[in-house]
Amino acid sequence: MSLPNDQRSDSHASDLDTIVLGGGCFWCTEGVFLRVKGVRAVESGYCNGHVIAPTYEQVCTGESGHVEVVRVTFDTREIQLSQILEVFFSVHDATTLNQQGNDVGPQYRSGVYLTRSEQLPIVTAFIADLASREQALRGRITTEVVPLHNYSTAESFHQQYYDRFPQAGYCDYVIAPKIAKFITAHPDLVA
Repeated sequence: MSLPNDQRSDSHASDLDTIVLGGGCFWCTEGVFLRVKGVRAVESGYCNGHVIAPTYEQVCTGESGHVEVVRVTFDTREIQLSQILEVFFSVHDATTLNQQGNDVGPQYRSGVYLTRSEQLPIVTAFIADLASREQALRGRITTEVVPLHNYSTAESFHQQYYDRFPQAGYCDYVIAPKIAKFITAHPDLVA
């Protein structure tokens, strides 16, 4: 598997790693990961489509091929990729193809987008283990695991959406329960 050059950033690159995750609406996934211990940055964006630098409107049509994602940069001295994956798979439904709740379309598909080839065996082993632990998931996980390509940052309006608009209907009814689920399931990983 060939991947673009290592996409880690920061002066402490040896301690930082980055993974890109698609778990439905990026507002939800971002809201959770902003609260995870060891996470240094979370950015909403779009990836793995065919349009260069798409707009939100283009992605929402489902025709650009992109998925709404969050780019999660984390400190490996505090949290491991397997723990990031544990959080990710506990707050979204990896068994529904192109859908999370009422959000429907290919832009809401479940995906793990690799920034380094060394991540592949960790991710595939995690998913295999998850499927073996959760009988209901066996053979039903629809999460795509592929290299990251054509990533672009979402518009500034989408960044830290939940933290800016916690009283908005979508935040209150969809995002807040996901954050609460994370806090209940993983109290040791709450920042």
